[in-house]
Amino acid sequence: MATITRDAKLISRHPPASRAVPFREKISAFVRTTRATSLALLGGILAWEIAGHVLQFSFLPPFSAALNAMWRMTLSGEIPRNIFASLTALFIGYALAVCVGVPLGLVMGRYRKVDYALDSYLTILLASPSILFVPILFSIFGTSRLTQITLVFLYAFIIITVNARSGIKTVDSSHVEMARSFGASERQIFSRILLPGALPMIMAGLRLGMGRGVRAMINGEMLIVLIGMGALLRQYGSRFDAASVYGLLLVVIGIALLCTSTIQWIEQRVTRWTM
Repeated sequence: MATITRDAKLISRHPPASRAVPFREKISAFVRTTRATSLALLGGILAWEIAGHVLQFSFLPPFSAALNAMWRMTLSGEIPRNIFASLTALFIGYALAVCVGVPLGLVMGRYRKVDYALDSYLTILLASPSILFVPILFSIFGTSRLTQITLVFLYAFIIITVNARSGIKTVDSSHVEMARSFGASERQIFSRILLPGALPMIMAGLRLGMGRGVRAMINGEMLIVLIGMGALLRQYGSRFDAASVYGLLLVVIGIALLCTSTIQWIEQRVTRWTM
């Protein structure tokens, strides 16, 4: 008995080092994922650089030329001045799309009458080319930032709403019936069964909506708004300055990757129970 007590004290003083194993596993998994992504990106950059030097097309400068042009526009202040205006419109429009699209999609997925009433409008918005909204918005808001914010909202809102509605409909109805048989209220069913079950689809919609929002940001600025990254693309494109155009595209791609990666990071944490 004394031996067992003594061993227990030793264990309590020197706890096993197995607690650090999960953290090391997470780090190693992150390194493996990052390594694969980095190798794929480096391969694409290398192929771009070689093609630019070998082919010598005027519309395909080497990656290094695009990088130099991006650095030049950054130092001159062109990119910092315009990127702030673009990101402001992007985040406002996207936030409005999330605040409206997610609740609307959840309600449509849960209540059949609401779905029947609004499904035709959602289908029309989904089938219509989003670029057709530009002249309508221009006639209403002119060249103000409201045009771009509304365009970002429309681009992102549609896919976010559709995914949220689909997420609710994919929840197993037997779980709802079981909860109702145990006396769960509608609020409890929604918060504890439907919403957790629909969360993976909702997060996928948020990720897709961000990509569409970035595209809307550029389209709105290229066609209507006089400032922003899209306006810079239009300006250098009209000069046939391919290196500067690709340099600006690198910035836009970086914004899209950063935003979608952030949403994916949040998704991995809020839907960890599905893994």
